[in-house]
Amino acid sequence: MKNTAESDEDTGWDEWGVAKMPGTQTSIDARSALRAAVNAIALRLPPGHGLPDPRHLSLLSEVEALDPPPVWTDSSARALAAMFAARARRDALSDGAALVWRYFEGARLLKPATLSTDSRTLLLASAGEYLCAVGLPQVAVRFGREAQLFADSDALRYYALTVTAVGFALNGEYTSADPTMRAANDLFREGGWPESETSYVLLLADSLVSAARMDHRGLHRVAQDLSRVHPSDPYSVYSARAIDTMGKLIHGDYAAGLAACQQLLHGSERSMSHRFIRDFLLCIRSDILLAQGQYAESLASLATAESPEGHGICFAMQRGGALLLLGRERELLAETEACAASDADHCLRTLTPLLLRRAIAFRRLGNDRRAAQSMESALLLIAHTGNSMTPFIMLPPEECTELVDAAVCTHPELAETAEYIRSALASVAAPVEAPRSADELHGFTPTERALADLLLTSLSLADIARTRGVSLNTVKSQVRSIYLKLGVSARPEAVVELQRILA
Repeated sequence: MKNTAESDEDTGWDEWGVAKMPGTQTSIDARSALRAAVNAIALRLPPGHGLPDPRHLSLLSEVEALDPPPVWTDSSARALAAMFAARARRDALSDGAALVWRYFEGARLLKPATLSTDSRTLLLASAGEYLCAVGLPQVAVRFGREAQLFADSDALRYYALTVTAVGFALNGEYTSADPTMRAANDLFREGGWPESETSYVLLLADSLVSAARMDHRGLHRVAQDLSRVHPSDPYSVYSARAIDTMGKLIHGDYAAGLAACQQLLHGSERSMSHRFIRDFLLCIRSDILLAQGQYAESLASLATAESPEGHGICFAMQRGGALLLLGRERELLAETEACAASDADHCLRTLTPLLLRRAIAFRRLGNDRRAAQSMESALLLIAHTGNSMTPFIMLPPEECTELVDAAVCTHPELAETAEYIRSALASVAAPVEAPRSADELHGFTPTERALADLLLTSLSLADIARTRGVSLNTVKSQVRSIYLKLGVSARPEAVVELQRILA
């Protein structure tokens, strides 16, 4: 990698505001410290020269972003690459993706450049790493792939591959993440680099793929690897504990998982952690509360959460899970409408479960056409990106199965995906038991409460439809929702349960 001495004007130090008092010892010391940090970080982003010094990362994460130079040189490119990586690794993301667009349009620099392939690879890959941290994995993949084109050494190629792999995994493109991860791991073995230089983001990609497969043992393995490889990095240790907590959710160890979430989210460790991981933990805690039947508590835990750019974590989708189990379908649809309309701007990993929740909500409200469209879109995404069961976590199993079966009738090519879903649904679905109280049908919508009273009469469903002035399909959909919340499968059982509750 080039390490040529260039002028201060080329490095952009003046633009970073560290030479505002030229000639003073403070200015000289600051410039020297920044130059040393840039050179050390840029040298160590690919493996083979050790890990970046935490002090250098902290220093570079706090400096003001430099202005684009008239022409990009190796020195200015390395400075920006070091800054992108430092901000990503120290969670300094306040400028968001706008920081990248300040210098790039797509994966191309906005101003002319006379760059070596090494410097260009570093700059592209580090921008991709930063975009993943911000929450735009689909865009990060473009930078990672472009970086691979210019990588002319195995070490640089490894760095570019790791960024691409985590971008694929964060976006839910598991069929693409798998071979990219393998290629990166093969390069690492062939390079003979120390285990301590294993990429953090590659291990993160591995954890996301394991979660998609509902592999709690795989998650535990990744957590152990991360703790072993980077034992002195608090950011890595925090992520390892969060990954292990996801394994507890999948394994059904809810009490331990909830305790771990509480400690990580509210303990002192959170001060040195990545925003994506903290948001991920909020979603885990929400799902555990749903699994324990605490639907309202789950919804309340997400009340103030805001989705990052790109919706790598989508809190609208996550709130939708609680709203669905509370029987508040119209609120769910309103909450997720903007996400459903965003198309290419929305992370696929979180868009898929959002479409599933909307499908069930539409069906309960009697809009079978919209329900079928949403379910078919979700299943086609799952088939295209690689089978994953995480979108079905804490969804009602019976309603999911019926919608999946209907989708296969229209799209026979989804039969294999549907079979995989049916076989695994029981392990991730919401508990059948719904919360209820003796003094009120807690969790029922006002419409469902009124309909529950009519179920206790001798009126047929057709009679109830005429009485209420709605279609028979609408009544059937609402009755299915009531059965689900009561934990029954037929009207006689529902009558017995309703009489017990209302007694």
